[in-house]
Amino acid sequence: MDVRLLLKLVSKQDLRNFAVGTFVVLGGLALAALTLYAHEASRSRLAAVAAGLSLVFILLILLFVIPPLAKKASREASQLNLPFEFTLGGSVMAVLIIVVGFSAWNTGNNLLFIVLSVMLAALTVGFIAGWLTLRKLDIRLRFPETIYAAEPFPITLEISNRKWIVPAFSVVAEVRGKEREKIADAEEVSEAFPAFISKRLLAAPHTNLTLDHFAYIPARDSIERRVSHKFAARGRFKITDFELSTGFPFGFFRHRRRLAANEADILIFPRRTVRRQEDEILSTLGSREALKTRGSGDDLLFLRNYEAADDIRRIDWKATARTQRIMVREFAAETDARVRILIGGFLPAADVPSLRERIEGKTALHPEFEAAISFAAALLSDLESAGVEFSVAVGNEDLVLGGSKAHLFSCLSALALAETPKSIEPGWLEKRMAETGPNDVVVVLTSARSGAAAASATHSGLKTITF
Repeated sequence: MDVRLLLKLVSKQDLRNFAVGTFVVLGGLALAALTLYAHEASRSRLAAVAAGLSLVFILLILLFVIPPLAKKASREASQLNLPFEFTLGGSVMAVLIIVVGFSAWNTGNNLLFIVLSVMLAALTVGFIAGWLTLRKLDIRLRFPETIYAAEPFPITLEISNRKWIVPAFSVVAEVRGKEREKIADAEEVSEAFPAFISKRLLAAPHTNLTLDHFAYIPARDSIERRVSHKFAARGRFKITDFELSTGFPFGFFRHRRRLAANEADILIFPRRTVRRQEDEILSTLGSREALKTRGSGDDLLFLRNYEAADDIRRIDWKATARTQRIMVREFAAETDARVRILIGGFLPAADVPSLRERIEGKTALHPEFEAAISFAAALLSDLESAGVEFSVAVGNEDLVLGGSKAHLFSCLSALALAETPKSIEPGWLEKRMAETGPNDVVVVLTSARSGAAAASATHSGLKTITF
């Protein structure tokens, strides 16, 4: 076991909480023992002072020890398949029941016993009613075919109540899934810890996606709704199961019920962002006529001034007479130019999550790389609409040329799953430029700090966009 890596799992806040928690707990126990000793020794003043300090230490425990433990317990409980959990109101109710029960037992007051009975009955009825609410409920979802990051998309949600008599009240529907099977850089953890520890640490946490809240679902009936949602970032969301929860009727418990779902991978395509300074480039690349290159075809491309090496048979005499200058016709090639988008040359992200943050599900975001991915997604959509052949390469990965809708989805899928660069790939641009044809338009999306495009600046069809 790598001790240095183990220490990375412990943050400064964890050490502070451990030190404070240990101090207040041991101090509280010591004061309790001192209070007991003073009481046995009939030293009433010392007992009163120690009891007062004990209350202070109890307050410190409530402020510094209980909240971090409750937060971690809640996070762990959300990953487990627990049928119910106490809410804040339920926890307060449980404490009040203990206090009233102790007072009733200590004093023998019949009124306190009646109050205790009412409180226990309310807790019991609330638990049974919440349990009955979630029984025999089914849920179905329909997602659209294409989902883009930061863009709202519709979800068709249907929930059915198969109970014959009892309706369902205040039901929250959620879908659970994972963005990946393992945490980022899982090899680092698997090599440093034993198998039984690394298996627990490597598993990526589940993410809950809240869909809608149903106030009332009649018995033997179903309700269908169309809700809107959006994902903040590109990537994958693998659906594992559904979760229905309710706090009905009193909110003392949060009942949960997991429903099995057909596992499905949802790809979130990159956010389609067009930067203002690239609007002109997009409009140029998005036009089929503008992408035609000079050649020996039959389609007229443009007129230009006559040069000494030009064939006189290509002189346009009408344009010459109109402009009073000798004009030559340029014809388009028989095939259109292809557009190749190259993404690379990005420095590693400056803000790299710690091992602890990666285990908790946080991933590194590279602003420059994400901006390039988003721009490429917008450019690809524009090229597909114009009927232009295109391909995209991220680093050393590449895709074949194509111009169909299916090819567009293949390119967007590759961009959606593109990993944040950990280093600059040596020679990636020169290798890709060597594979391009003379009529290809090459769009290089790279970092302004890397200077990756300097070696190929002489390419006639090269357009470099930095981020």
